[in-house]
Amino acid sequence: MPMFSKKAKRILIAIFICLLIGFIGSVATQSSVQTWYPTLAKPFFTPPNWLFAPVWTILYIVMGIAAGLVWDGGSYHKWVKTALYHFGFQLLLNASWSIFFFGLQLVLPALFIIIGLFILLLFTFKWFKVVNNTAAYLLVPYILWVIYAAALNFEIWRLN
Repeated sequence: MPMFSKKAKRILIAIFICLLIGFIGSVATQSSVQTWYPTLAKPFFTPPNWLFAPVWTILYIVMGIAAGLVWDGGSYHKWVKTALYHFGFQLLLNASWSIFFFGLQLVLPALFIIIGLFILLLFTFKWFKVVNNTAAYLLVPYILWVIYAAALNFEIWRLN
């Protein structure tokens, strides 16, 4: 009897990939979170800095669970492949946002990236829903956080 089912292995691999992307983003973030970011004018609804790491960690884990559930739908299936391609591309945008916003300190290009991320997330949600309803709805907190992060990004751009 295997220690982990095929589904559990896929979920764990997907979580690992999501956390790896999060780690890449955090490396870019660390370069300026203590230096450049505190000097920016920020809106009243900016959360405390300590909140970002736990929120993103939870979101990456939930995203990985969602992707693993979709992957379990059969990687040979066209809809599963389409859903996972969308998911992969949104992960790339997710990492590039951190690199542009924090690493390169390019607030306006980061805003365009996060808008693109939000649009791609809507498509990802749609395709996840085709494959697995639970997986799609697991993306809702992430989608809401991206909307919130986009509003923060916009306000930081506007105020600076």
